[in-house]
Amino acid sequence: MLAACGCSIKRVAANSVANALTSGEDVFATDNDPELVRDALPFGLKTLESLLTIVPRNRNLLLAACRGFTQYGYAFVQGDADYIEAQDYARAKELRQRALKLYLRARDYGVRGLELSHPGIGRALSVTPDAAAAKLGKKDVDLLYWVAAAWGSAIGVGKDHPELMADINAVRALMNRGLVVDPDFDGGSIHEAMIVIEAAPAMMGGSMERARAHFEQALALSRGRRASTYVTMAENVSVQTQNRKEFVKLLDKALAVDPDADPPNRLANLIVQKKARWLLERADELFIEAPTEASPTDSLPRKDTKR
Repeated sequence: MLAACGCSIKRVAANSVANALTSGEDVFATDNDPELVRDALPFGLKTLESLLTIVPRNRNLLLAACRGFTQYGYAFVQGDADYIEAQDYARAKELRQRALKLYLRARDYGVRGLELSHPGIGRALSVTPDAAAAKLGKKDVDLLYWVAAAWGSAIGVGKDHPELMADINAVRALMNRGLVVDPDFDGGSIHEAMIVIEAAPAMMGGSMERARAHFEQALALSRGRRASTYVTMAENVSVQTQNRKEFVKLLDKALAVDPDADPPNRLANLIVQKKARWLLERADELFIEAPTEASPTDSLPRKDTKR
């Protein structure tokens, strides 16, 4: 009896700590020092995992773990792989494999969160994705979005893992369901994710026209305060359509975003603006033909493009 009582008290305490950690303002998202956050996040993520060993069915913890591992993988692991690939391909490949593992870990935590209310949905998403996603409602949209983001990111870096490619249908089904139940979620985050999905080749169900429509929706819902909206469009649509003029214009707009104007997205904007500068530096590699005339944005003042 004493042992049972002790375990119960431990679970109550863990739940209290978990809820405190996962509620209120996100001190990481509002930070203005990406390197400080890079160093601090691993400890925070392992703290979440430690708590999950005590309270494995805490929805807030599962959501935070799914979101946190996805964000860390994208911003500080996959991002590093992109930046060093030209100088150290082998190391970049190692980093992408690490990013893949982080994304899959994130996905699994998110699926566990969804299964609290929808038992068996993880398996169902792989077998009958549209039918499985149709069971999700507005109360599930936060987990729905982050599961899809983690899963889609895993597919993006796991191109040498063909078993993952079939899962694109699950990602599409989740994001499409999100558009049905809460199209305005998180200031247009689902619409921004749909830009990437719709930028896929037509034979895979993509549509550049739909990608552009989602870009406009994401831009309107975020009120142009997210650099990521412009970078996502430039990297996925402008490059594929070989529209260099649009590419430069979009990245200039991303760099013009004031990170301090939207504190909840300050860190994300700073990280994405670094990527925007890097993409501008690589423009000659990304476009087959160099511009024959000066871009209309060339005469505009541009922020320092040093990485």
